[in-house]
Amino acid sequence: MSEEWIVGKNPVIEALRSGRTINKIWIAEGTNKNLMGPIFALAKEQGVIVTTANRKKLDTLASTDNHQGVIASVAAYDYVEVEDILRRAEEKQEPPFILLLDELEDPHNLGSILRTADAVGAHGVIIPKRRSVSLTATVAKASAGAINYVPVARVTNLVRTIEELKERGVWIAGTDASAKQDFRQGDFTMPLGVVIGSEGKGISRLVRENCDFLYSLPMAGNVTSLNASVAAALLMYEVYRSRSPLPTRVK
Repeated sequence: MSEEWIVGKNPVIEALRSGRTINKIWIAEGTNKNLMGPIFALAKEQGVIVTTANRKKLDTLASTDNHQGVIASVAAYDYVEVEDILRRAEEKQEPPFILLLDELEDPHNLGSILRTADAVGAHGVIIPKRRSVSLTATVAKASAGAINYVPVARVTNLVRTIEELKERGVWIAGTDASAKQDFRQGDFTMPLGVVIGSEGKGISRLVRENCDFLYSLPMAGNVTSLNASVAAALLMYEVYRSRSPLPTRVK
């Protein structure tokens, strides 16, 4: 498995907290040691080697100078099987809540989606192997550590995976600008897979045809579409709201 770099103080802390295997941590010479206190403590606890190097070396290793003086060397991110995601929901005794990303290409969007998926308690994310962003150091940084907590499955054929999920009792919901039903009218308490389309084309035709429900996101302004990660966040929090309603106030 190839090597990846986790870049920045908070992503490195989250990787340590999650128990992920870290090969080595590099801290730039002259960095305030007090600010790196949590990293030193967690690394010592887990037996991870911490070494110092000049800032130029960190720039080269991380391929960026925006690393806050700390990077960690780790094995590339592992993918899980779709079955692992379903098992996670079962173990939590919750109806499955899965994100399916249809040829998403921007690593920052994937990172943001993972961050929100962790916040709302989604059980996992499914991405296709081809024409899709994969789990990279850029995705990890954009996820602010969520990449360590949200399982991601990589599949050969998204349509076939949708069909298999439906056979397992999971309903599939997608978004479409021409859909007649507002997303706020959806029933999101059922076992659910939410499809998010690519940045340019949206959901592909075959995937759209295999959705059980299609919802529109109302647009009151002048722009015609939302950023993929923003649309995903709106839908994810609608699922969260449906599944975790506020307690009724007693008058």
